[in-house]
Amino acid sequence: MRPGDSLQGIAQRPAVLTIGIMTTATEPGPFARELRRWRGVRRWSQLDLAIRTGTTQRYLSYLEQGRSQPGRTVVMRLAESLGLALRERNALLMSAGYAPAFDESGWDAPQLEPMRTALKSGLDGHMPYPALIADQRGILLDANAAFGLFLEDCPPELLRPPVNVRRLALHPDGLAHRTVNLSEWGRHVTEALRTRARLSPDPALDALIAELESYLPPADLGPGYVGFAVPLRLRSDDGELRLITTLMSVATATDISLAELHLEAFLPADQATAEILRARAERGPAGTPS
Repeated sequence: MRPGDSLQGIAQRPAVLTIGIMTTATEPGPFARELRRWRGVRRWSQLDLAIRTGTTQRYLSYLEQGRSQPGRTVVMRLAESLGLALRERNALLMSAGYAPAFDESGWDAPQLEPMRTALKSGLDGHMPYPALIADQRGILLDANAAFGLFLEDCPPELLRPPVNVRRLALHPDGLAHRTVNLSEWGRHVTEALRTRARLSPDPALDALIAELESYLPPADLGPGYVGFAVPLRLRSDDGELRLITTLMSVATATDISLAELHLEAFLPADQATAEILRARAERGPAGTPS
């Protein structure tokens, strides 16, 4: 008996599809590869994903081997179970041969005017404290007048559209030289981006994180270390400001442009900061870049 004809050898042979006299080894297609990749990103077993999706491990195995082709509904269920963003759900649908389910209108699209108006009201209503709207990579889309606090002494090249607020915050010529706790605050920014990159791998985001980390001084992890989720301590002509941040996203958006943006609002961490920001608003702070 040849070695390959033993039970063990037969079990190790690749699956084949026989058509007439032709025998062709099946190869996983784009969808099968993407499904397996995303399951690996989530660090789930086939059984984990099968339970979350309400299907069987056997069927999921067939999908990843390319031995079964999913319907559109199955692809959407898998994407939802994997926690994919709208852009990623579209990509998974297309890998299976289906049309995208979600539009990407663009921030300036006419159909998003009601949402822009509502978000703008939120920015204005947050005065006299800074607030901004940015996309998932930190590109500034809009801001209120108090955001001018962060633009003081910044060189024109950092303020040339599109402005990246993460780069503005950590670049040596941006806010970095005015940030008292740059090491801790900077890592608060980069760790938040890393969390997003782990959930939704993105080479462009990875490159931005690497750039931002290159600007940061060594972290002090001594006895007083309490983590990187700390207030921003910013020097200003009116005194040191202590600011904490809140983030708001559009959780039920069905447009990629809306789903990928967030509103970041800064709040005073102490009474002195609140008084300084109110005084700045009464004086009329510098505007934001167009």
